[in-house]
Amino acid sequence: MFKLLIVDDEPGIRFSVQQVFAQDEITVLEADSAESAVRQLRDESPDVILLDIRLGNADGLKVFDQLRSIDPKCVVIFITGHGTAETAIEAMRRGAYDYLVKPLDAGHLREIVKQGAEVARVMRRPAIMEEGGPVTEQADLLVGSSAAMRSVFKQIGRVAGQQGCVLLLGEVGTGKELAARAIYQHSDRRGGPFLLVNCAGRSPQHIDGELFGHEAGAYPGADRRRIGKVEQAMGGILLIDEVGELSHDAQARLLRLLEDKQFERVGGGETQVADVRILATSTQDLEQLMEHQRFRKDLYFRLRGFTIALPPLRDRAQDIAELAHYFLFRKNRQLGTAVTSISEESLERMQQYNWPGNVRELQNVIRESLIRSSGPVLIPEYLPSEFLRQPVPEESSEVDSNVVATWESLAREVDAGLLSQERGLYRRALRQFDRIVVTGAMKRTHGNQASAAELLGLSRPTLRGKIRSMKRDFPDQDRLD
Repeated sequence: MFKLLIVDDEPGIRFSVQQVFAQDEITVLEADSAESAVRQLRDESPDVILLDIRLGNADGLKVFDQLRSIDPKCVVIFITGHGTAETAIEAMRRGAYDYLVKPLDAGHLREIVKQGAEVARVMRRPAIMEEGGPVTEQADLLVGSSAAMRSVFKQIGRVAGQQGCVLLLGEVGTGKELAARAIYQHSDRRGGPFLLVNCAGRSPQHIDGELFGHEAGAYPGADRRRIGKVEQAMGGILLIDEVGELSHDAQARLLRLLEDKQFERVGGGETQVADVRILATSTQDLEQLMEHQRFRKDLYFRLRGFTIALPPLRDRAQDIAELAHYFLFRKNRQLGTAVTSISEESLERMQQYNWPGNVRELQNVIRESLIRSSGPVLIPEYLPSEFLRQPVPEESSEVDSNVVATWESLAREVDAGLLSQERGLYRRALRQFDRIVVTGAMKRTHGNQASAAELLGLSRPTLRGKIRSMKRDFPDQDRLD
């Protein structure tokens, strides 16, 4: 539940806002003066503030500056009359989130306030779980102790303190937005805003206007000047989600922004200067889009100043148990359930699943299973039907003595990959490393997975996941189960 503070000297406006959010899990606080607003901000720490631009005799900009001096990350949305829109625009240049014109439209108010609450959540809550740190009910964290995720964490650490672009690649549900939030929270721009523009499934005009803003009359429906996210994110970070969906015009505008720190609003001729760091995500293959003339090469090379590839869940099966228990904790609190553990067989079935929806799908599976559950343990019967169709493999297995990969061949491949500057070399070398070590352990224990897991210091589900990955990546691999 988040807190909304409405600051307006008109009781009717405050009452109307209370009614709009009466059915939501939102605590609506009220203030009728600048002094009261300051007191509420100090005492209640609201997530979003609705601030009237004309608060009695007080200057709205001065009130805004006072509030931001107390909490630089508070999300402020101005309420303005038609005659004072320019003042609200000036406030947005200083860091306000948006402005609404009276009379307030209930649907638009709900949409903007909830977007602002999400921005507040992003800026205040951690994205990476500290080692051994507590798990909170509302935390959205990048979780995982696998080699693949440790590599991601290291890359985030290296790039967070820089100022260049970062391109985050990966399938849907792998955690690209969470990685972007982690970069923001560990950067020297964490005192500024963190805003997101989602380009997927939206019209080019809508995306252009949201990114760069527009002047009144720029296109049908643009009835007033709009300040875009580039201006709103001044001094902070802007995440462009699904950058491959940008139109050619928007790509050209974005390239100019990256090269010259300048842009123009849609339909305007005045050049604006922007101090904003750009992060971008894509589930599409941008190089393939370039081949089909759908993405500019010069923009691609500007964006990929540093690239972080988020691994799919099927390539980090050893993280599934940790993730499942993390979501178990969170969803127990949200749903009011009391499941305290997950059975070994349930975890094994999760390990065997391919997870096309990645971590997001795992979260939904845990939620669905908890709703079905009765009792303190999540057993396989509570899992979705696709998990119940999977056979659990036998305990022991045999392995042929022939190990295809050797340390010498791995070293040669790594040297050759470094020489040719091959992309994705680390992950490919890691798969070869697992192939050598796991096969050697299985040989040493005569095919007994329990003994091999103990020898390697792995859990049985983790070992099973590695074996499945080897069978997929190396179809000619000698028999392991």
